[in-house]
Formats: sequence, C-alpha cells, structure tokens
Amino acid sequence: MSASNSAQIHKNTQRLDQICATVPVIPVLTLDSPEQAIGIGKALVTGGLTVLEITLRSNYGLSAIKQLKKALPEAIIGAGTVLTPEQYDACVEAGADFIVSPGFTAELLHHGSRSAVPLLPGIASVSEAMQAMALGYRRFKLFPAAVVGGVDFLKAIGGPISDLKFCPTGGIKPTNAADYLALNNVMCVGGTWLTPTDAVQQGNWQAIEELAKQTCTLTSS
Repeated sequence: MSASNSAQIHKNTQRLDQICATVPVIPVLTLDSPEQAIGIGKALVTGGLTVLEITLRSNYGLSAIKQLKKALPEAIIGAGTVLTPEQYDACVEAGADFIVSPGFTAELLHHGSRSAVPLLPGIASVSEAMQAMALGYRRFKLFPAAVVGGVDFLKAIGGPISDLKFCPTGGIKPTNAADYLALNNVMCVGGTWLTPTDAVQQGNWQAIEELAKQTCTLTSS
C-alpha cells in the first residue's frame, strides 16, 4: 500500500471514531419515499440520534441520502449495504458522510483506502478482519453480529486483536444493546428497532422520536 493510501486510512479511522462517539446507536434505515425519509429522519435526530445509516436496500436509498443531507444539516448521514466501488462513488456523490458494507471485496477495500469518505467494512470472522487489517483497516462492522457469536465473539477477539473496534449490527435489540456497548472494542451498535413497521405505516413520527430518546437513555446508563 502506498504511503498516501495508508495516511488516508488513518484519517478515515479517526473520522469513524468521531462519528461513532457521537451516538451509542446508529439507526439502520430502509426508506421508500420522501415522506418517510423526512418523517423518520427528523424524529430520530430530534430524539438525539444524529447519525443515520441509509441503506441501499430500496430504490429510494440514494435519493434519501441527498434529501436528508439537505433537510438535516446537523445530522451525519451514512450509506449502508454498499457492495461495489460504483455504489460507493454514487453514495459519495449523493453526499454520504461515511460508507458501510455488510462484507468486503479486495476491490472495495482498495477503493475505500483512496477515498476521503471513510469505509466501515463488514466482517464476520477473525480471518476476514486480518485480511482488511493488512490494508490498514482497524474499524469494522460486525455483521450479522448475533449469528456469528455476538458479545462472546467480541470478548474472545478482544485479546488477540485488541486494536480493532466494532459497530455490531444484526440482532441488536434494546434488551441486549447495553451488553455490546459495555465492551471495550465496541464503538456503538447499529439497530433497526427504532422504526417499527406499525409506526412507519401510520406516520407516527412521535413514537419514533420517543424510541430514540429512550434508546439514548438506555444505552448511556
């Protein structure tokens, strides 16, 4: 790896640390319309969760990133479910502040090492972590966290690879979020529970705002 790429990844690591220190939980959102994006986004930010991950699982994902960047300038907007360098570039163009992938390819890691918009690559094993470490990465999404061992997995690898930190996502709930957040190698967690289907369908943004407030209290105690 070139010195410039190494320096960029170091800067990106620092930026990810800043982002993940902002909130205990990053809501992971799949948005389908402008009304959803604004309603949910404003409710979560007002409730205290100012870092949002907008996935590309819906056709409106990229547009939602653009929309929320304009509507909520105080928020940090990430792009999730990014699988290719082409998607990475599209998200950067849309205004994403950081990129999250469920896993990684060598191509995606190299692309992230050259970008000023940081990549949080997903890993599910120690071997995958080591592959990304070889390119300078030290911050990861653990996904799907509950399936690959959750809290026990993170405790087990905390000794042999202690300089890594994680944002676990997948199976994180209000009942176990604090267990993850108590670990030294966890920066924050990602969660989908903040947008219950019934609240979204009814446009009950107040309920989502209250969930955000409860989440901040729950996980910071």
